[in-house]
Amino acid sequence: MNNKPTHLLLFTFFVFTILNTNAQNLSANVLDSITQQPIPYATVQLKEKGVITNEEGNFNFILNETIQESDSLIISSMGYETLAKPISEFTSARILLVPKAIELREVIVSNKNYTADEIIDFVVDNLDKNYKTDLTKKRLFHRSSNFDRWTKSDFKVKKSSIDILNQQFLDSVITTVPKDNSYYSEIVGDLYGNPYEELLKLNLLKASKLFDKSKELDAEKLEEKFNEILRENVKEGSYFKIKSGLFGTKIDAEEVSEFLEEDIDSTDVAAANEQLEKKKKDKELQQKNYANWKKSQLNNIFNNLPTQEDNDLNFIVKSRKYDYTLQEFTYLGNDAVYVISFKPSGSADFEGTLFINADDFAVLQIDYSNVKPVKKFSLLGISTNTYLSKGKVIYQKDAFDHYGLRYYESEVGERIGVRRPLKIIEKNKIVKGKNKQNELSGDIDFVFINVVKNELIIFESDQIDQATFDGFTENNAVSPTYMPKYDPNFWEGYAIMEPNTAIKEFKSTTID
Repeated sequence: MNNKPTHLLLFTFFVFTILNTNAQNLSANVLDSITQQPIPYATVQLKEKGVITNEEGNFNFILNETIQESDSLIISSMGYETLAKPISEFTSARILLVPKAIELREVIVSNKNYTADEIIDFVVDNLDKNYKTDLTKKRLFHRSSNFDRWTKSDFKVKKSSIDILNQQFLDSVITTVPKDNSYYSEIVGDLYGNPYEELLKLNLLKASKLFDKSKELDAEKLEEKFNEILRENVKEGSYFKIKSGLFGTKIDAEEVSEFLEEDIDSTDVAAANEQLEKKKKDKELQQKNYANWKKSQLNNIFNNLPTQEDNDLNFIVKSRKYDYTLQEFTYLGNDAVYVISFKPSGSADFEGTLFINADDFAVLQIDYSNVKPVKKFSLLGISTNTYLSKGKVIYQKDAFDHYGLRYYESEVGERIGVRRPLKIIEKNKIVKGKNKQNELSGDIDFVFINVVKNELIIFESDQIDQATFDGFTENNAVSPTYMPKYDPNFWEGYAIMEPNTAIKEFKSTTID
């Protein structure tokens, strides 16, 4: 009896129903079989392609016509038994992994009883051998998430000779400014070159941006309102002297709204207009070269990996600043690893865990977080505090026994404060008599928090030669598609990292 039609029906049912998929998509949630908790950052492999579960344990696979019902889905994560079976045998959108009973492999049993410090020394000695910086072509997905929040925004009026610019009006203006905002950016592309040598070209394939346009419109209306007030109350030939404590700046009346965005230290109208025109052209250039901006972000990620020299994540290359403790032996996938925790021995900034290959002393995974502010600055009422810096880095061995970045996640939070006196004095070059026309003075007290999260997955990495790199021409024509809410169909045909709940549920109050 031929069971092929039955198998095909089962396979079709699995692909389109059981794993909650859209056409050509396979998605599920990976959980701990005992605790039923999500397993983040697990590796999910299907044939030669692989993805990583997100922080909620979800993954999404793009299927194509080459997928067969007998193809195995392989799911692995540190501390769990690897699950591998044909996709037609899965019967639930909830995939359970069983915690692994650790049995020490021969390489660990036979190894010398190294101390944690000795293992770290081996790691440093082998960095150049394990992490090569050859020319490559990397297919990648990058997501950048930005979160802004005002925790304090006060302006206390002490004196105002323009009646409409009173405390009540300024309070009403402050309440219209969005207290929080979020912005998401995603790209898929091919990165050519050697990022560690800043030798890069980016073939941007597709990009999206997700934010609430209505919160941008509030700022535009605010600027229009101030312009209207100035037109009605400021005389021709006026300029402003803006003082904050010991500092002062002159600015022409028609340029006040632009001064809110950047300082213009000039009384020459022609020079001010020239500077504003330059600003406009710079903005257009940034939009035109969106791919170059993204390439710069990627370059910054690669050059600030903990395995690179001269970066803030110095808990490997500046080992003298940290205390290391050997916690256990375990498996990371099929690799036996030393698990070493670290913490500052003095004034260093980070603590975390290193997972180090017991065979070649390559760092396979890093989890880190700061124990104190990474950077602080305070002077004359202006302060900044980088209070948050945490992340995860996962490396993967290639066909040439070298290690390269597989997954990167970082979250950096900064608190910015401004607490200063502010005085705006209108003066006039034409009106005879007293030079001073109007004055607004008061105290400002602003606190602003910005958090930036980056997620990067390298799906494929192939070595290329110099001729291939030189012969490739960048595609800078792709612009990000604006989305007022998340659309899962946008990325159909591309491998990405499944978004978290916050992104899936994001919805602009203004839908285009």
